[in-house]
Amino acid sequence: MSDFVSDFWAWYVGVIVIASVLGCLWLMKSQDVPTDEGKELDHRWDETLVELDNPLPKWWKGLFYATAVFAAGYFALYPGIGSYAGLLGWSSVGQHTQELKQADERYGPVLAKYLAMPVEAVATNPEAREMGKHMWLTYCTQCHGPDAGGNTGFPNLRDADWIWGGTPDKIKETITLGRQAMMPAYGGQEAAVGGPQGAVEMAHYVMSLSGMKHDAALAAKAAPKFVQVCAACHGVEGKGNALLGSANLTDRYWLYAKGADSTSVQESIVETLIKGRAGKMPAQLDNLGEAKVHLLAGYVYGLRNEGQTEGRAQ
Repeated sequence: MSDFVSDFWAWYVGVIVIASVLGCLWLMKSQDVPTDEGKELDHRWDETLVELDNPLPKWWKGLFYATAVFAAGYFALYPGIGSYAGLLGWSSVGQHTQELKQADERYGPVLAKYLAMPVEAVATNPEAREMGKHMWLTYCTQCHGPDAGGNTGFPNLRDADWIWGGTPDKIKETITLGRQAMMPAYGGQEAAVGGPQGAVEMAHYVMSLSGMKHDAALAAKAAPKFVQVCAACHGVEGKGNALLGSANLTDRYWLYAKGADSTSVQESIVETLIKGRAGKMPAQLDNLGEAKVHLLAGYVYGLRNEGQTEGRAQ
């Protein structure tokens, strides 16, 4: 309740909780009415099924009273009535902090050992890789997949293509600080790429850089504009710049293409030119701490040579 800016909500919740418990007690007490046990009432179904004027079973009523007593005890000991903290002073934040402390005491020395090792050594250590794999499955699979093969818009980390650089230091820097990629949208800038038709022409030129099937005439029309507009980030030869996070356009790794065929790649490039892209890798230092980041960087670095799959980069 501490997140609320008004005490009204604490009282609101508290009144509802107390009223619910008291209402349960009142309901059960209201059922204590005189009965003529065994007397048959004027209710009959299917000829032989009758209703008797019997009191409610004591065990059934006892369960309801027990729940009320349990609730009263629980709300006295633990938070649950508005802003009341409970006699035990328990909180989910406090329990989480305690669990983190216990985990640090248990795993801290192990993590410190690997933190002192170079990332390359961590990448080849069986125990470290196993720990890194568990961390990967916990924190990274949502975007990059359990096998690190990536997905549309999320890089494949098992190949040889790295937009921001694939050295141990660069991988650790990416995990630590995160990355913010930005491809401007040229959809409304006729002078830049020439509108939708110009985007198609530029797509064919970009595809020509990687030796893909393309229309040479359309590519030739876009060549001067590539030097004027795109070379500032991707370079005149289209090989990209890891310092800027600009993709290498001369390989056949396509981050946003839904397939490796020419049609899919062309559609992806046209969409990128018109709408732009804004990929983001969240920073993990505050979430994981330096030791876990180091361990995870070693695991990711070790993935580089485990597979050469198609489908990455722009």
